[in-house]
Amino acid sequence: MASRRGLVAGRVALAVGLGLGLTQCDREPRPEPADATPIVDETPAQAEMPPPTTLDRSAFLGAVSRAGSAYAAGSTPEGPDTLVGRTFAIRLPFGCGEPRPAPPIDAAPAREETDAGLPTVSWGTDKATLNLSLTPDDWAETALIVGSGASDRWEAVEGFWVPRPWLGNETCPQITRDPLVGVSGQPAAQTVGLASVHETNGSRLARRDGQAYRFTLRGEDGRPPVPSPMGYRVVLEGRFAAFPDGRAIRCRAASIDQRPICIAAVQLDRVAFEDGGSGAVLSEWRPG
Repeated sequence: MASRRGLVAGRVALAVGLGLGLTQCDREPRPEPADATPIVDETPAQAEMPPPTTLDRSAFLGAVSRAGSAYAAGSTPEGPDTLVGRTFAIRLPFGCGEPRPAPPIDAAPAREETDAGLPTVSWGTDKATLNLSLTPDDWAETALIVGSGASDRWEAVEGFWVPRPWLGNETCPQITRDPLVGVSGQPAAQTVGLASVHETNGSRLARRDGQAYRFTLRGEDGRPPVPSPMGYRVVLEGRFAAFPDGRAIRCRAASIDQRPICIAAVQLDRVAFEDGGSGAVLSEWRPG
Protein backbone atom coordinates (compact mmCIF):
# COMPACT_ATOMS: atom_id res chain seq x y z
CA MET A 1 0.00 0.00 0.00
CA ALA A 2 2.83 2.29 0.94
CA SER A 3 4.62 1.54 -2.31
CA ARG A 4 1.50 2.40 -4.34
CA ARG A 5 1.22 5.73 -2.53
CA GLY A 6 4.87 6.47 -3.29
CA LEU A 7 4.34 5.67 -6.97
CA VAL A 8 1.36 8.03 -7.15
CA ALA A 9 3.30 10.78 -5.39
CA GLY A 10 6.19 10.37 -7.82
CA ARG A 11 3.89 10.66 -10.82
CA VAL A 12 2.33 13.82 -9.38
CA ALA A 13 5.73 15.37 -8.78
CA LEU A 14 6.80 14.55 -12.35
CA ALA A 15 3.66 16.12 -13.79
CA VAL A 16 4.13 19.29 -11.74
CA GLY A 17 7.74 19.53 -12.83
CA LEU A 18 6.85 19.17 -16.51
CA GLY A 19 4.15 21.81 -16.14
CA LEU A 20 6.54 24.28 -14.55
CA GLY A 21 9.11 23.60 -17.23
CA LEU A 22 6.62 24.19 -20.06
CA THR A 23 5.40 27.36 -18.40
CA GLN A 24 8.98 28.60 -18.05
CA CYS A 25 9.67 27.85 -21.71
CA ASP A 26 6.62 29.87 -22.80
CA ARG A 27 7.93 32.87 -20.88
CA GLU A 28 11.31 32.90 -22.59
CA PRO A 29 11.64 34.91 -25.91
CA ARG A 30 11.79 32.83 -29.00
CA PRO A 31 15.01 33.21 -30.94
CA GLU A 32 14.83 34.55 -34.54
CA PRO A 33 15.59 32.11 -37.33
CA ALA A 34 19.20 32.11 -38.37
CA ASP A 35 18.37 33.30 -41.89
CA ALA A 36 16.11 36.22 -40.82
CA THR A 37 17.06 39.57 -42.37
CA PRO A 38 15.98 43.03 -41.15
CA ILE A 39 13.29 44.86 -43.15
CA VAL A 40 14.81 47.82 -45.00
CA ASP A 41 12.80 50.72 -46.39
CA GLU A 42 13.64 50.62 -50.05
CA THR A 43 11.93 53.96 -50.82
CA PRO A 44 14.65 56.07 -52.48
CA ALA A 45 15.54 59.28 -50.71
CA GLN A 46 14.41 62.37 -52.59
CA ALA A 47 17.49 63.92 -54.17
CA GLU A 48 18.00 67.64 -53.72
CA MET A 49 17.28 69.53 -56.93
CA PRO A 50 20.29 71.48 -58.21
CA PRO A 51 19.83 75.21 -58.60
CA PRO A 52 18.68 76.28 -62.07
CA THR A 53 21.51 77.18 -64.42
CA THR A 54 19.50 79.80 -66.35
CA LEU A 55 19.10 83.08 -64.49
CA ASP A 56 15.65 84.65 -64.39
CA ARG A 57 14.81 88.26 -63.57
CA SER A 58 15.00 87.81 -59.80
CA ALA A 59 18.35 85.99 -59.86
CA PHE A 60 19.82 88.53 -62.25
CA LEU A 61 18.75 91.45 -60.09
CA GLY A 62 20.32 89.70 -57.11
CA ALA A 63 23.62 89.48 -58.97
CA VAL A 64 23.35 93.16 -59.92
CA SER A 65 22.69 94.12 -56.30
CA ARG A 66 25.80 92.28 -55.15
CA ALA A 67 27.90 93.87 -57.90
CA GLY A 68 26.60 97.34 -57.03
CA SER A 69 27.30 96.79 -53.35
CA ALA A 70 30.86 95.62 -54.07
CA TYR A 71 31.46 98.66 -56.28
CA ALA A 72 30.11 101.08 -53.64
CA ALA A 73 32.26 99.42 -50.98
CA GLY A 74 35.34 99.72 -53.17
CA SER A 75 36.01 96.00 -53.10
CA THR A 76 37.12 93.83 -56.02
CA PRO A 77 35.69 90.29 -56.22
CA GLU A 78 38.32 87.58 -56.31
CA GLY A 79 38.46 84.58 -58.61
CA PRO A 80 36.70 84.00 -61.94
CA ASP A 81 33.21 85.36 -62.45
CA THR A 82 30.84 82.38 -62.44
CA LEU A 83 28.24 84.51 -64.19
CA VAL A 84 30.22 84.62 -67.44
CA GLY A 85 28.92 82.04 -69.91
CA ARG A 86 25.71 81.33 -67.99
CA THR A 87 22.38 81.56 -69.78
CA PHE A 88 19.58 83.92 -68.84
CA ALA A 89 15.90 84.47 -69.63
CA ILE A 90 14.86 87.87 -68.30
CA ARG A 91 11.34 89.24 -68.67
CA LEU A 92 10.59 92.96 -68.68
CA PRO A 93 6.94 93.81 -67.93
CA PHE A 94 5.66 96.94 -69.68
CA GLY A 95 2.39 98.53 -70.76
CA CYS A 96 1.18 98.26 -67.16
CA GLY A 97 -1.74 100.63 -67.60
CA GLU A 98 -3.47 102.53 -70.34
CA PRO A 99 -1.44 102.52 -73.58
CA ARG A 100 0.13 105.78 -74.54
CA PRO A 101 -1.63 107.92 -77.14
CA ALA A 102 -0.46 107.80 -80.73
CA PRO A 103 2.30 110.36 -81.35
CA PRO A 104 1.98 112.88 -84.16
CA ILE A 105 3.63 111.67 -87.35
CA ASP A 106 6.43 114.21 -87.16
CA ALA A 107 7.07 113.46 -83.48
CA ALA A 108 7.36 109.67 -83.79
CA PRO A 109 11.16 109.56 -84.39
CA ALA A 110 11.78 111.90 -81.44
CA ARG A 111 9.71 109.67 -79.15
CA GLU A 112 11.61 106.58 -80.26
CA GLU A 113 14.90 108.29 -79.45
CA THR A 114 13.63 109.24 -75.98
CA ASP A 115 12.37 105.72 -75.34
CA ALA A 116 15.53 104.02 -76.62
CA GLY A 117 16.30 100.95 -74.56
CA LEU A 118 12.81 100.76 -73.05
CA PRO A 119 9.79 98.69 -74.21
CA THR A 120 6.63 100.70 -74.91
CA VAL A 121 3.04 100.16 -76.03
CA SER A 122 1.00 102.91 -77.67
CA TRP A 123 -2.20 103.35 -79.63
CA GLY A 124 -2.08 103.67 -83.37
CA THR A 125 -4.04 106.22 -85.35
CA ASP A 126 -7.75 106.28 -84.32
CA LYS A 127 -6.96 103.47 -81.86
CA ALA A 128 -7.15 100.97 -84.69
CA THR A 129 -3.96 99.22 -83.52
CA LEU A 130 -1.74 98.68 -80.50
CA ASN A 131 1.95 99.08 -81.26
CA LEU A 132 4.53 97.24 -79.15
CA SER A 133 8.06 98.50 -79.64
CA LEU A 134 11.59 98.14 -78.26
CA THR A 135 14.39 100.21 -79.78
CA PRO A 136 17.94 99.29 -78.68
CA ASP A 137 19.94 102.20 -77.33
CA ASP A 138 23.46 102.89 -78.61
CA TRP A 139 25.80 102.50 -75.64
CA ALA A 140 29.09 102.15 -77.54
CA GLU A 141 30.27 105.63 -76.53
CA THR A 142 28.92 105.68 -72.99
CA ALA A 143 31.27 105.99 -70.02
CA LEU A 144 30.55 102.46 -68.79
CA ILE A 145 31.75 100.99 -72.09
CA VAL A 146 34.55 103.41 -72.95
CA GLY A 147 35.92 103.30 -69.41
CA SER A 148 35.99 99.50 -69.47
CA GLY A 149 38.58 99.43 -72.26
CA ALA A 150 36.26 97.51 -74.59
CA SER A 151 35.97 100.13 -77.31
CA ASP A 152 38.44 98.34 -79.60
CA ARG A 153 37.07 94.92 -78.74
CA TRP A 154 33.37 95.62 -79.34
CA GLU A 155 32.24 97.20 -82.58
CA ALA A 156 28.69 97.80 -81.39
CA VAL A 157 26.92 97.81 -78.01
CA GLU A 158 23.11 97.85 -78.04
CA GLY A 159 21.54 98.61 -74.68
CA PHE A 160 18.30 97.54 -73.02
CA TRP A 161 17.16 98.90 -69.66
CA VAL A 162 15.52 96.73 -66.99
CA PRO A 163 12.71 98.95 -65.64
CA ARG A 164 11.68 98.80 -61.96
CA PRO A 165 14.74 96.90 -60.68
CA TRP A 166 13.14 96.81 -57.23
CA LEU A 167 10.52 94.40 -58.61
CA GLY A 168 11.66 90.79 -58.71
CA ASN A 169 8.42 89.48 -60.22
CA GLU A 170 8.04 89.14 -63.97
CA THR A 171 4.58 90.74 -63.99
CA CYS A 172 3.28 94.28 -63.84
CA PRO A 173 3.26 95.83 -60.35
CA GLN A 174 -0.10 95.77 -58.61
CA ILE A 175 0.43 98.64 -56.18
CA THR A 176 -2.33 101.24 -56.15
CA ARG A 177 -1.71 104.95 -56.29
CA ASP A 178 -1.65 106.71 -52.93
CA PRO A 179 -4.64 109.13 -52.89
CA LEU A 180 -2.71 111.50 -50.59
CA VAL A 181 -0.03 111.97 -53.23
CA GLY A 182 -2.42 113.17 -55.92
CA VAL A 183 -0.72 113.11 -59.29
CA SER A 184 1.78 110.40 -60.11
CA GLY A 185 5.45 111.27 -59.77
CA GLN A 186 8.17 111.11 -62.36
CA PRO A 187 9.60 107.67 -63.23
CA ALA A 188 12.82 106.78 -61.47
CA ALA A 189 16.06 106.98 -63.42
CA GLN A 190 17.16 103.74 -65.03
CA THR A 191 19.98 102.00 -63.16
CA VAL A 192 20.09 98.40 -64.47
CA GLY A 193 20.64 97.31 -68.05
CA LEU A 194 21.77 94.62 -70.47
CA ALA A 195 24.42 95.52 -73.03
CA SER A 196 24.23 93.34 -76.13
CA VAL A 197 27.84 93.35 -77.32
CA HIS A 198 29.09 92.63 -80.83
CA GLU A 199 32.73 91.79 -81.48
CA THR A 200 34.75 93.86 -83.93
CA ASN A 201 34.66 92.23 -87.39
CA GLY A 202 32.09 89.76 -86.09
CA SER A 203 28.81 88.69 -87.69
CA ARG A 204 26.29 91.47 -88.25
CA LEU A 205 23.27 89.16 -88.30
CA ALA A 206 22.38 89.81 -84.65
CA ARG A 207 22.85 93.57 -84.83
CA ARG A 208 19.83 95.88 -85.03
CA ASP A 209 21.74 99.08 -85.90
CA GLY A 210 19.01 101.19 -84.30
CA GLN A 211 16.12 99.24 -85.81
CA ALA A 212 13.31 98.61 -83.33
CA TYR A 213 11.64 95.32 -82.50
CA ARG A 214 7.99 95.91 -83.35
CA PHE A 215 4.70 94.09 -83.17
CA THR A 216 1.22 95.38 -84.03
CA LEU A 217 -2.02 94.14 -82.44
CA ARG A 218 -5.22 94.64 -84.44
CA GLY A 219 -8.81 94.37 -83.37
CA GLU A 220 -11.50 92.18 -84.93
CA ASP A 221 -14.45 93.21 -87.08
CA GLY A 222 -13.22 96.78 -87.26
CA ARG A 223 -13.15 97.22 -83.48
CA PRO A 224 -10.10 98.55 -81.58
CA PRO A 225 -7.88 95.89 -80.01
CA VAL A 226 -8.33 95.29 -76.28
CA PRO A 227 -5.16 95.93 -74.26
CA SER A 228 -4.05 93.06 -72.05
CA PRO A 229 -5.16 93.80 -68.46
CA MET A 230 -1.79 92.51 -67.22
CA GLY A 231 0.24 94.41 -69.79
CA TYR A 232 2.96 92.81 -71.90
CA ARG A 233 6.48 91.47 -71.47
CA VAL A 234 9.72 91.57 -73.41
CA VAL A 235 11.75 88.38 -73.12
CA LEU A 236 15.53 88.67 -73.49
CA GLU A 237 17.44 85.38 -73.69
CA GLY A 238 21.12 84.69 -74.20
CA ARG A 239 24.43 84.26 -72.38
CA PHE A 240 26.49 86.55 -70.20
CA ALA A 241 29.70 87.84 -71.76
CA ALA A 242 32.64 89.49 -70.00
CA PHE A 243 34.13 92.96 -69.85
CA PRO A 244 37.92 93.16 -70.32
CA ASP A 245 38.36 92.75 -66.55
CA GLY A 246 36.68 89.33 -66.74
CA ARG A 247 33.49 90.39 -64.93
CA ALA A 248 30.01 90.15 -66.45
CA ILE A 249 28.61 93.22 -64.65
CA ARG A 250 30.14 96.68 -64.54
CA CYS A 251 28.92 99.49 -62.24
CA ARG A 252 29.55 103.21 -61.95
CA ALA A 253 28.09 106.11 -59.92
CA ALA A 254 28.54 109.88 -60.06
CA SER A 255 28.71 110.19 -56.26
CA ILE A 256 28.57 108.12 -53.08
CA ASP A 257 24.96 109.21 -52.53
CA GLN A 258 23.66 107.86 -55.82
CA ARG A 259 22.67 104.32 -56.62
CA PRO A 260 25.26 102.80 -58.99
CA ILE A 261 24.27 102.21 -62.59
CA CYS A 262 25.10 98.59 -63.42
CA ILE A 263 25.01 96.91 -66.83
CA ALA A 264 25.75 93.33 -67.81
CA ALA A 265 27.55 92.38 -71.01
CA VAL A 266 25.49 89.79 -72.90
CA GLN A 267 25.10 88.04 -76.22
CA LEU A 268 21.45 87.82 -77.20
CA ASP A 269 19.95 84.67 -78.68
CA ARG A 270 16.26 85.59 -78.63
CA VAL A 271 13.95 88.57 -78.19
CA ALA A 272 10.19 88.11 -77.86
CA PHE A 273 6.98 89.92 -76.96
CA GLU A 274 4.56 88.09 -74.65
CA ASP A 275 1.08 88.73 -73.31
CA GLY A 276 1.58 89.64 -69.65
CA GLY A 277 -1.41 87.63 -68.49
CA SER A 278 -1.46 84.41 -70.49
CA GLY A 279 2.24 84.33 -71.35
CA ALA A 280 1.37 83.66 -75.00
CA VAL A 281 4.18 84.55 -77.40
CA LEU A 282 3.09 87.36 -79.72
CA SER A 283 6.26 87.65 -81.79
CA GLU A 284 9.93 86.64 -81.54
CA TRP A 285 13.29 87.25 -83.21
CA ARG A 286 16.39 85.05 -83.31
CA PRO A 287 19.70 86.18 -84.81
CA GLY A 288 20.56 84.45 -88.04
